[in-house]
Parts: sequence; C-alpha cells; structure tokens
Amino acid sequence: MKKHISESVTRLATRAVDLVSPQELTAKLESSAKEGRPLRVKYGADPSAPDIHLGHVVCFNKLREFQDLGHTVIFLIGDFTGMIGDPSGRSQTRKPLTREQVESNAQTYKEQVFKILDPARTEIRFNSEWCFPMKFDDVVRLTGHVTIAQMLARDDFAKRYASQSPISLVEFLYPLIQAYDSVMLQADVEVGGTDQVFNFLLGRELQKAFGQEPQVVMTLPIIEGLDGVQKMSKSLGNYVGVTEPAKEIFGKVMSVSDELMWKYFALVLCMPEEELEMLQKAVESGHRHPRDVKDELARRIVARFHDDASAQKASAEFAHVFSERQTPTDMPEISIPSELLDGGSIGIGRLLVHAGLAGSNNEARRLVQQGGVRVDDEKLTDPQARIAIRSGMIIKAGKRKFAKIAP
Repeated sequence: MKKHISESVTRLATRAVDLVSPQELTAKLESSAKEGRPLRVKYGADPSAPDIHLGHVVCFNKLREFQDLGHTVIFLIGDFTGMIGDPSGRSQTRKPLTREQVESNAQTYKEQVFKILDPARTEIRFNSEWCFPMKFDDVVRLTGHVTIAQMLARDDFAKRYASQSPISLVEFLYPLIQAYDSVMLQADVEVGGTDQVFNFLLGRELQKAFGQEPQVVMTLPIIEGLDGVQKMSKSLGNYVGVTEPAKEIFGKVMSVSDELMWKYFALVLCMPEEELEMLQKAVESGHRHPRDVKDELARRIVARFHDDASAQKASAEFAHVFSERQTPTDMPEISIPSELLDGGSIGIGRLLVHAGLAGSNNEARRLVQQGGVRVDDEKLTDPQARIAIRSGMIIKAGKRKFAKIAP
C-alpha cells in the first residue's frame, strides 16, 4: 500500500506550484485507503463567470486525477458572495447577481465541467446553504478567529495598506467566507490557481480553529491567454472556450506563440515530461516544424472537447483557408433585411453585427480600425464606411470569421 500511496502523491503533485504539504497529503491518502473514505477535494467557482476556458482546464485536469484515484470533487459555487457583489464599488467583477442569474450560470457550469469531470464523483454545492442562515452574532464570532495582521499578510492588501489606499471590510470578509466554506464542507484538499494561495491557507487556519484537520493546499499554474502576456480571461478576449466550435478552438490555438504552445501541451493536455522534451528536441533539431507541432496541439485539444473527426476537419479547413489563402468551404450565408439597407448599402459596423462577426458596434469599430475587416479581400479602415450589398460578397473579420451574402 505504501508504494501505491507514494505513486499517487507523485502523480498528484505533478504540475503543482504550491503543495502544503506532501506529508499531509500522504497521511490523508493513507487514512482514506484505511477507512475506505474518499477524500473531499474542494474547488471554488465564481458564479458570475460560468464560461469554462483552457485556463480553468488546468485545475480541472488535477481534479479529474483525484477522481480517477477514487476521490470526490466538491464543486462549490459561491452564490452567496455572488449575490452580495462588492458594495465598495472597487471590483468590476463582483457585480451583484440575482438568484435567477446564479441558477442559470450554475446550469451552464454543469453542462461544461462534465466535459472533464466525472459526474458520479462530483458534488455541486452552493455556499448560500450555510451563509444565508447565519445571524449577525454568528458572523461576529467568525471574524474573531482572524486577525487584521493575518489579513494584511495578503500581498495586495499589504500594498494597498502601505500606500494608504482604502480597503473595505467587505473585502476582508470574502477570504473569510471562502475559508469558512472549507470548514462547512470539511474539505480534505483545496485546489485552485496560484492567486488563491492566501485564501486556501486561511481555510487551513479556520479549520484548525473549528477542531478540524486542516486541508491540503494545492495550487496550479495560471496560463497566459492567446496574447502570451496576460492570464487567460474571457473579459480580456484572449481565451479558448471549451464549448466553442471546433474550427474556432483550432484557429485560436494555432495563433499562440511557439514558446507558449509548450505550456499548453504540459498544462492543458498533461503531456508527460519525457514526451514533451522529445517533442521540443525534435523542433530544436529541425526534425519537426513548429507549425506542424502546433497543428498537433490544436488537433488534440479539439479532439478532447469535440471528437477526432472534428479535429481532422478543423485542421484541413485551417490549412485550406490560411496556408492556401482560400476562403472556408462552409462559411455561413446571410441575408440583409430591407429595413437595414439605405439605397442598397449598409454601414460596415451594422453589417458586421448582423452577420455575427462582431458582438457589438464597439467591437465592430475596433475591428475596422485595427485593419481586421475585409470585404471581397479589400481591407477597410473607415468604421463609418458604407457597403453596397451584392450577392456572393464575402466579409472577413479578424483571422477566422467569414460570412457570405446570400443570393
């Protein structure tokens, strides 16, 4: 059994940045095996951002590893904090949500996370279960377990305090609530990104105060988005969503830099280190071209979230459009309603939005100003331009989006 536990710890520790601690994880796995009780592995989710992208997949891969070893993932949706929002107005990401919005987002989570997680070994919980029934005296007693000095140990709080920037009490309460979630769930392990290490460690301290064995803390790398600079985020537009169409996923992955693709191989596909090193050496020696290796990466990612046939089709289509400078074979056809036309023409912004090539007039304007819009292969630079509509006209927005005017 010791050998098996040792192998499990080695497997689970792979790719982790922080692990507090390997000895405690070993002890928990030994107790789990002896008692026949699966470990409870906590993962907290923000209810305001239900779209799962490859950045989330890094943690979900680790959660699935725990499940494959027989343990239970507690997928916790922070609906209580989501419905409070940030009354101080400091955080644009913490706008109050209604119960209906939370429930809708939770359903979206379920549809997406089970592309990776095992439904049979996943519990979905909401922290409103224990937070809403709490009375004010309960909250006051809870705060008594944490000192201001502990809170100021968090890097961003310390910097703001030193610069005399305001910190609201609500902001202090968010990590406390997250820590209390670990108490209520009796979490054995908490998994998340490296930006959460302070909150996870606070969870350990609160569990001790409540007489529980502290959770093991495990953090994983935060991967950069398509720009190769900032972390992957939907709000920054540098993300790859797991439910996007196969050709969209493929095209986005092909746009990442040669340097970044190795991190995607390691963290998204969990390629073994030895295999990854062999692939890197093949590229360095000239035996493999980086473009072909990136095509392999894109195909593998598409196959994971769609299927092999979709991956092969997306690869062939990408080569057809971008390598051979051709137009897609299956681009959508659109009709322009007469009410949108003025003398047979339409503003380029309105055309892009109607064709589904831009999500808003502002996005359409940016695309044109950045030189990312072509009509019949002619680049447009004037966001006020008007387009004379004719049958068969092809509109291109960005690198991957096309539409054709229907006859």
